[in-house]
Amino acid sequence: MELVVHNMSGEATSKKIKLDKSIFGVEPNDHAIYLDAKHHMANARQGTHDSKERSDVIGSTRKIKRQKGTGTARAGDIKNPLFKGGGRVFGPHPHDYGFKLNKKVKRIARISALTYKAKDDGIIVIEDFKMEAPKTKQYVEMLENLKIKDKKTLLVINDSDMNILLSARNIPRTKVIRADSLNTYEILNANTLVFVESSLKSVETMFSNK
Repeated sequence: MELVVHNMSGEATSKKIKLDKSIFGVEPNDHAIYLDAKHHMANARQGTHDSKERSDVIGSTRKIKRQKGTGTARAGDIKNPLFKGGGRVFGPHPHDYGFKLNKKVKRIARISALTYKAKDDGIIVIEDFKMEAPKTKQYVEMLENLKIKDKKTLLVINDSDMNILLSARNIPRTKVIRADSLNTYEILNANTLVFVESSLKSVETMFSNK
């Protein structure tokens, strides 16, 4: 598949880029996509929720009534989970939700996601550009020129550029990411992937199976 390279004004240039079939034209593996997206979301969870069990609740450990002869159920201390203000039974505690996923599975998932985007015409390539200062208006104009202002977009750049990052920060449904941070979740979460020329080459190098 060949894509025409556009400039920031939305105009087609004379340059064309041929997408690597081993990355943008594979047989998609849906299960690998599921695992990698789940892996990304699991690692993003804070896991800081906590609850107090009976050993954590403040209160006396004295037995509140005699064992027999009261006509009611036997009971220990006031921190019993059955009483109001008592500890919680098997409550949540801080823990890590992340899990291990092999590099090969991640690669298969990401090239599968890129293949889906290529098949759906969800990829645009633009010339490398720089912004002299953070200008949200200039970034919005670029989206308008490319006719993707109303879509959820992901701009993939090769190196960190704070001016570009700050320009896109406050625009709804718009995100900027470095090529080496590209993942399955972000690929599928966007309607349109916008690659700058240098980032596309980096992605092809990164996911090549050589």
